Amino acid sequence: MNLPRHLDRRKLYTTSTAGSHCQRGKIVNFKARMNNSIKESIWKQFGAAIDMLENAIVLCLMEHWDTDRKFWYNAFHSLFFLDYYLTMEPATFSPPPPFTLSEFGDEMPANVYSKQELLHYLQFNRDKCHTLIAGVTEEKLGDRWINVSRTMNYPVLEILLYNMRHVQHHAAQLNVHLRQLTDDAPGWVSRAKVDL
Repeated sequence: MNLPRHLDRRKLYTTSTAGSHCQRGKIVNFKARMNNSIKESIWKQFGAAIDMLENAIVLCLMEHWDTDRKFWYNAFHSLFFLDYYLTMEPATFSPPPPFTLSEFGDEMPANVYSKQELLHYLQFNRDKCHTLIAGVTEEKLGDRWINVSRTMNYPVLEILLYNMRHVQHHAAQLNVHLRQLTDDAPGWVSRAKVDL
């Protein structure tokens, strides 16, 4: 890592013990600020993707909720995998009731989930995502996220980015459906409305 000039490693070893301790403190402080800045940026963009999904769900009229386009199902699919990819021990994953593991069997859920149920699931996931990102360490970002079938094996940082892209992909699909059905769709959310 290239350090700013005032934190040049060569200077750390040419100063006195007291000065060296001070310089090392600056490096630790710099790394902590950098880590917090990275976490804040990841959250602001991930949270914005979740906000966009929420806006699409809220805007969908009930007459379009359960049609051949399966608006509700596309929203549920996005939320299910948002939850799953945020589970750092995938073998322990279990969605909250009333949701089931139906997505792993490539089968439709037995019931049509209501808008209210999916909005509660979205808030559950937003909180889970916020907590995970706020508490993640530099070391944890390098840990591996490996699904049960071992077909996905990513560093935690990458599964976070993969997950964010998946949410944004489905939020965009739902916005296209809304535009085609009602000639209206939510606007772009540039950053999460909630801070880290």
